[in-house]
Amino acid sequence: MGAAAQFMVGFIGALGAFCLGAVIGWSGPVEKEVKNSDAYDFTPGQTEWGLVGSLMTLGAAFSCIPVGVLISKIGRKTTMLALLPPFFIGWLLIILAKHIAMLLVGRFIVGFCGGAFCVACPMYVTEIAQVQYRGIMGCFFQLLIVFGILYAFVVGGFVKAFYFNIACAVLPVIFFVLLIWMPESPVYLAQKGSPEKAEKSLKFLRGKDADVGGELKEMSAEGQKEKASVGKLLCRKVTLKGLFLSIGLMLFQQMTGINAIIFYTTFIFEKAGSTLEPRISTIIVGIVQAIATIVSILVIEKIGRKILLMVSAFLMGISTLIMAIYFGLLMKSGVGWLALMAVCIFIIGFSLGFGPVPWLMMAELFAEDVKALAGSIAGTTNWCFAFIVTLLFPVLNDSIGATACFAIFFGFSVAAFVFILFLIPETKGKTLNEIQAKLGQKAE
Repeated sequence: MGAAAQFMVGFIGALGAFCLGAVIGWSGPVEKEVKNSDAYDFTPGQTEWGLVGSLMTLGAAFSCIPVGVLISKIGRKTTMLALLPPFFIGWLLIILAKHIAMLLVGRFIVGFCGGAFCVACPMYVTEIAQVQYRGIMGCFFQLLIVFGILYAFVVGGFVKAFYFNIACAVLPVIFFVLLIWMPESPVYLAQKGSPEKAEKSLKFLRGKDADVGGELKEMSAEGQKEKASVGKLLCRKVTLKGLFLSIGLMLFQQMTGINAIIFYTTFIFEKAGSTLEPRISTIIVGIVQAIATIVSILVIEKIGRKILLMVSAFLMGISTLIMAIYFGLLMKSGVGWLALMAVCIFIIGFSLGFGPVPWLMMAELFAEDVKALAGSIAGTTNWCFAFIVTLLFPVLNDSIGATACFAIFFGFSVAAFVFILFLIPETKGKTLNEIQAKLGQKAE
């Protein structure tokens, strides 16, 4: 019963990722309709559409640090609940947009709220999980992002933009209704000096007859540590090393090209001359991503984080190299299927490692007293990198060509492989305190 309760609460707690996935996947299916003035009474130019696609990443970047403060002050669950009404308002602006400014503001707001879950959801889910389930449950966040993207691809591919927008707007409402019944993180409750509430939360998660005394004692001990200033917390060697590793993972997660491919999937297939209808190709990509993420969840506690990341970087490197060669040499060779295959290889590689693992490790690499702030810094850098990629990809594609763009992504994939091989520690099967000890030993 304990495992089932943890998985249920973890799944519901990560539904913010599904809402975020719909935001990420939105721009691909609606691009043609919006540009043809079939969705709104206005037609965005190329630069304006680039902003529509990328502004959500900027909104997400602005949200992470404020949310990192909030989850420490009012709790993980309460923070996530507070984000959902403005999330819905953002979708309303997108539904009712009469001017490009309304659409841009709506995209910024849904990006802000969705990006905030990148900090709150992984922290909530890993804090409610026992050690043996933490790897699996830590991947729920990326899994639900993937399913949210697939939801956007499928619904957006077959219905008009207006109804698609409504289908996205109901998601934060559903999340609110489900989350309100879930327990607060026992780690947060123990840190705030509420052991009775923390015990009640643990009993809900582990089973009413479970012995939670040991866990509760460890959580309470963390909360009773002497409070240091923010500067001292961030300047600890172990925290700086965790930040370096986490930010490095976030950089490579984005700079290897995932958001360029997801945001502009339809465009890539059209330019590649694929014989499949672009929306069908996009849905195939979403299905492949979902399957590969499920595989990652099934093997992460057997294989470990590091090997999955190395396999991930290798596959992304191979696929971006193929894409560079295709656009450079083979576009007129009648092998449009090669672009679809290469994108699928990339998505498989990304979903096996660089999709779920950086978010999981963000919640594993920091001590409890600095996790919210350090995690929010890592999340902010992730979205800043995402903003750069999604804004510059269409511009660079026009100026230097797709061949050079994918060659750049290939270079980042090679660098990612080297970074993981020499610097990333394995955290599989270790408690958060053991991970801190390991980082501290290597930092000295």
